[in-house]
Amino acid sequence: MGEGWDSKGTKRRSSEDSDDSRKKAKMGGVSLNAEGAQKYNPYLAHTYDDTDANGDEVFANSPFAGFTRRSTTAKQAEKVEDLDENPFTGRPHTSQYFSILQSRRDLPVHKQRQEFLDKYHSSQILVFVGETGSGKTTQIPQYVVYDELPHLNKKLVACTQPRRVAAMSVATRVADEMDVVLGEEVGYSIRFEDMTSPQTILKYMTDGMLLREAMHDHEMSRYSCIILDEAHERTLATDILMALLKQIAARRSDLKIIIMSATLDAQKFQKDLYTPEPERDYVEASIRTVLQIHGSEPEGDVLLFLTGEEEIEDVCKKISAEADEMVREMDSGPLAIYPLYGSLPPYQQQKIFDSPPRLSERVANPAARSSWLPTSPKPPSRVAARLPISKASAQQRAGRAGRTKPGKCFRLYTENAFKKELIEQTYPEILRSNLANTVLELKKLGVEDLVHFDLMDPRPPRP
Repeated sequence: MGEGWDSKGTKRRSSEDSDDSRKKAKMGGVSLNAEGAQKYNPYLAHTYDDTDANGDEVFANSPFAGFTRRSTTAKQAEKVEDLDENPFTGRPHTSQYFSILQSRRDLPVHKQRQEFLDKYHSSQILVFVGETGSGKTTQIPQYVVYDELPHLNKKLVACTQPRRVAAMSVATRVADEMDVVLGEEVGYSIRFEDMTSPQTILKYMTDGMLLREAMHDHEMSRYSCIILDEAHERTLATDILMALLKQIAARRSDLKIIIMSATLDAQKFQKDLYTPEPERDYVEASIRTVLQIHGSEPEGDVLLFLTGEEEIEDVCKKISAEADEMVREMDSGPLAIYPLYGSLPPYQQQKIFDSPPRLSERVANPAARSSWLPTSPKPPSRVAARLPISKASAQQRAGRAGRTKPGKCFRLYTENAFKKELIEQTYPEILRSNLANTVLELKKLGVEDLVHFDLMDPRPPRP
């Protein structure tokens, strides 16, 4: 993510040196998968000694007695989690809470809880890398809540998601895990829907919604910690948020920032079907593959990635017609088909989480947005082009098959195409989008010098 992301130096500097370094430094941070001891970072010098009023210990009669904000341990948090009474609501835990708690502690990320807290305490900006299914999206925000104590310091913990359905579903899951009512202690905020309350301490939201908030509150003063999840997707909103947060972090030493991303070793969970020759029509190939899976594989779900809304709806109709014929001729089980893309109303997106009654299989078709490439500087002259996804996206998509149990990944392109045609990382949206509206948004956010705005991948000037 650029040379400014690595920690540099080995010893504490004077406050004057720290201030000077902070002016010159780009984004600092610590990576949990880095080798060796953590090194001193001059950009974060002002955060190492957190002795403000918010660091005082909690009252003795609280479940969090003995906790010191931003100095807690995993054992302290787990002891509170094991109580019969919910520390955030004061109500007894429900019967399902402890079974969910055990499943949470079986997640890979739980083993690194103390290591995460150690890094979190000693750095202002933290980069967390974890495989799909490790539990980072649901667990890391909860670890932060038990360390930040937002219900006591009256500031929120925010976790952004690139997609609305992800923000909604993850918030619902975390509310269940924390044994609270969705919309109270844990909530979400998406376009046209705000499921939060004055009691909310953990808020899931789309990156676009956090950007909208920043337009009215340039200091993000409501939050003590902001978590940017799925940063590897490099959406336009996420890139702008990262640049903004770099500036805010320099002004607000009390604000913690976590950047979360996914890297995958999907071989533990998937078996890849080798495709020796390129497919001439990948849409028809995808339909054939889904029907083949339905006819020959055990009961389960199928997730098919396509490029746009029109293509998704067309494929759903064709699969539905073919599946009806399969049921009549081959006596195969029925198929429940659910389209899924960003502009669908939330209630339709939620259908994919419903258990289809007496159905052997269901198919959800999420879209990878089509790429818009400007053909002329005069809007709206632009054309939608289908481009290969990146290897990183391909790996992440494969990981969806192994989240709850072993699965299979069917790639409709050859191994040679994967190695030679797919780029390593997703091309940032900011480098392939029309930025006319973005420029106006940045001006509204208070950014005066657009040319020198510290984006991770600045757009090169036109010749």
